[in-house]
Amino acid sequence: MKHYICILLGFVAFTAQAQNPIPSRVGSGLDAGFAFKKDNYVPALTYFQLLNIGGRKRLVSVGWTARLAKFHGDNLNFYTAPANLTRGATGFDALGPALKATNIDTVRFDYVTNTSINFGVRAEVHLGPVDLGGSADVFGLAFGKTRVGRVISSSGRYTTAGPNGDTTYTFTGDRRFQRFRPTGVNVRLLGDNDIGNLAAELYARVRINQRLAIKAGYQWQTAEMYIRDRDIRPTDGNRRYRHRVGMPFVAVTLPFFN
Repeated sequence: MKHYICILLGFVAFTAQAQNPIPSRVGSGLDAGFAFKKDNYVPALTYFQLLNIGGRKRLVSVGWTARLAKFHGDNLNFYTAPANLTRGATGFDALGPALKATNIDTVRFDYVTNTSINFGVRAEVHLGPVDLGGSADVFGLAFGKTRVGRVISSSGRYTTAGPNGDTTYTFTGDRRFQRFRPTGVNVRLLGDNDIGNLAAELYARVRINQRLAIKAGYQWQTAEMYIRDRDIRPTDGNRRYRHRVGMPFVAVTLPFFN
């Protein structure tokens, strides 16, 4: 959190001394936000650049975002992630079928974190001093520490290579405890096709003045971890587990001016 605070203070100093509040067709700024819920919290910094549409009234803006976020969670369950297991299909065919509960395994983490850097899209509607909008991460990268998770599976098995060939084990006893890391590549592909650590949000923003606005809304966060050890080969082919959570958030917006 100290790093986030230092970055935020630097931007505040920059905007206070170096900006000229003259609006242009292209607007940009920084959101410094915090999403929170029991057992979860996510501080984030989001740079955005928006193209104002609608002539002089500029009623609508569309553009892109670059988001740096740190996901924190305590006592969380992660579930089987790949769409071919959760829905029995991939692509658009995975958007309709019901969840296949018999294919879902669980990983329990006492504590889990990841850091993600994602690029996304954003759209806003401007109603006087109020902006209504939404944004979604599209692609990016994630990294973080290795965490030990407890695999909960009634039928899950994995194989490992040994001196006498492959041996198959179940996730029982000490073998329940496996090492995981955040999935490194993030890609939004809709529904259970998604890969990695992503977020989407809907929000309302109130402009206090030309240099400051307050933003509040709701975020949908996805965190994903994968089995780190390559010699652990699950028989169903799955190495990825995800946790999805919705939570409110608040943010301060600092507009930039050209």
